[in-house]
Amino acid sequence: LKFRLAGYPRKHNEGRVEVFYNDEWGTICDDDFTLANAQVLCRHLGFVAATGWAHSAKYGKGVGRIWLDNVNCVGSEKSIADCKHRGWGNSDCSHEEDAGVICKDERIPGFKDSNVIEVRTLLARVGSQCCPGSCRSFSGQGWVPCRHRASRTKGQCKGHGQQLQPQAGWPSTPPLPVGYTSPVSGLLSPCRLFTERQQLNYRLHSVSCTGTEVHLSMCSFEFYQGNTSSACGSGMPAVVSCVPGPLFATGNGHKKKQRQQQQGQPRIRLKGGAKIGEGRIEVLKSSEWGTICDDRWNLLSASVVCRELGFGSAKEALTGARMGQGTGPIHINEVQCLGTEKSLWSCPFKNITQEDCKHTEDAAVRCNIPYMGYENLIRLSGGRSRFEGRVEVAVGAVDGDQLRWGLVCGEGWGTLEAMVACRQLGLGFANHGLQETWYWDASNVTEMVLSGVKCAGHEMSLSHCQHHGTSLSCRNTGTRFAAGVICSETASDLLLHAPLVQETAYIEDRPLHMLYCAAEENCLSSSARQANWPYGHRRLLRFSSQIHNNGRADFRPKAGRHSWVWHECH
Repeated sequence: LKFRLAGYPRKHNEGRVEVFYNDEWGTICDDDFTLANAQVLCRHLGFVAATGWAHSAKYGKGVGRIWLDNVNCVGSEKSIADCKHRGWGNSDCSHEEDAGVICKDERIPGFKDSNVIEVRTLLARVGSQCCPGSCRSFSGQGWVPCRHRASRTKGQCKGHGQQLQPQAGWPSTPPLPVGYTSPVSGLLSPCRLFTERQQLNYRLHSVSCTGTEVHLSMCSFEFYQGNTSSACGSGMPAVVSCVPGPLFATGNGHKKKQRQQQQGQPRIRLKGGAKIGEGRIEVLKSSEWGTICDDRWNLLSASVVCRELGFGSAKEALTGARMGQGTGPIHINEVQCLGTEKSLWSCPFKNITQEDCKHTEDAAVRCNIPYMGYENLIRLSGGRSRFEGRVEVAVGAVDGDQLRWGLVCGEGWGTLEAMVACRQLGLGFANHGLQETWYWDASNVTEMVLSGVKCAGHEMSLSHCQHHGTSLSCRNTGTRFAAGVICSETASDLLLHAPLVQETAYIEDRPLHMLYCAAEENCLSSSARQANWPYGHRRLLRFSSQIHNNGRADFRPKAGRHSWVWHECH
């Protein structure tokens, strides 16, 4: 069994309950529903407990089967299947009675969060879309199976930061949002499908999109009823061709990003995300960066942000500071985009004061981006877990050359390079970039193939960083000096409260006999060594300091508790 929360408007810890049973998503009827049922369901969803439940399709009506009815749990069951109910698929309810839950916003430790906000995956049980039109000769890249599988073949390429190329068969869409160039050629011919000898089951036809929907399931369409293999008699399977948007042009996405930054400072950015296209949303207003409050934050508004930044539509609209808490002002609240806007600033919103919202309510987003395959060109070996190890990269995959794996020279390897490696691996943030990895000597790969790697930190792949290319230059070529990384899904992010330093700074004359500890910890200038201790005094610059952690993990000192020592100064 799989479970998810759906519907809108909602936050990440509430929504309509949907259950995946017998290869199909469905809902639960609210008849006889209790808080005990919600407790069991919230644990399924990775939350520690439930704080309430909702009836009468509060989060919108679902689609598909109503899998459970008259559910009666005690509250201690490990699975909803252990509770009493009428039997799977046996229900006298309509979707107007879909049940929802409100869970306590506290995760079960170690639970892998996979809840996707508001993406209604109708396509999970859909076959092909019928596309009327004659057969043409075209070397196509693929057809739209509309199965919930690889994101590249969902038939919504522009939702992934890619350009959709329409042609006769499907109607053309309005101009594509910011981040895409104009359509070039069009839908591909289904001729090659005949050679694939696949039994096609059609479920959708008459799909009509405006072009600004965040998901294909949000377009209007019709279902085929009955025998779907004989449907679509006057048409063919719909086929699409996608090309990456400008940010993702192979090999130079980071250069284009730098060029855009040089052209003018953007008024919106993402912070706190480990991957490209995700993070806490920050906006520039009155020359000061601030955050957005998550009240009424939904997928439509999130998609406007994603497209403004050059990505596809939004995959998740995140609430509750899921990408870390920001600092400074909270600029706007209750953003209500229609989805057609080119910029967040064109959407209706409320200006707020700090009292209306707290940084625990900072809005964030995960955007759809094209599948670039960068993670297939890097791997880790020898580590104790999949998050650590010696870095191995694939080279020679150009012009039909045989792909070969090799090591990266550890000389000059640091945190910025490790950040790019962890991002390329899809493993989050970098905890450490290691220049020696003799303790991870568990692979038969011994050849150095990359040296002089110098990253800015925002690149999507190590190949986008500066490096020596084919002219290797590494003083220590032994495997013990190969680069390694330790990655983490979350990280701390320390930020000094600079205005406080300015506001509290003052000059103080202090007797030397009161400064022994300061001297021992090198807090005094070097001339203090020549002073006539304990007589005389030093003139000091004093100030208060406040350091915030606006990351997504606790900060701990580099030295563990076992290595701390008692000191009379502290």
